[in-house]
Amino acid sequence: MSRPTLPEPVIISKFWKNRRRSESVHVSLSEYEGHCLINVLVYCTGADGIDRPTPKGVAMSIRKLPELAQTLVRAEAKAKELGLLDGEGEDGE
Repeated sequence: MSRPTLPEPVIISKFWKNRRRSESVHVSLSEYEGHCLINVLVYCTGADGIDRPTPKGVAMSIRKLPELAQTLVRAEAKAKELGLLDGEGEDGE
């Protein structure tokens, strides 16, 4: 069975990076030169209200997604253990 292709990026989530609301983080799935990627990229919102990608962020093989997800779960648990997060939905500001 062949692997599905992604003709367009699939947006998973967008959220503000900080309080200024001039930068946002976009999480998406895409394909580049036949390789499926997970992207966690910073976008900057212009005066015209359009989000544009910056060079900040990471794009990696989709095969790394389970490891990335497990790492983020461990980071959240450690942050709670250290008292850095009080509860659900914290944005760290």
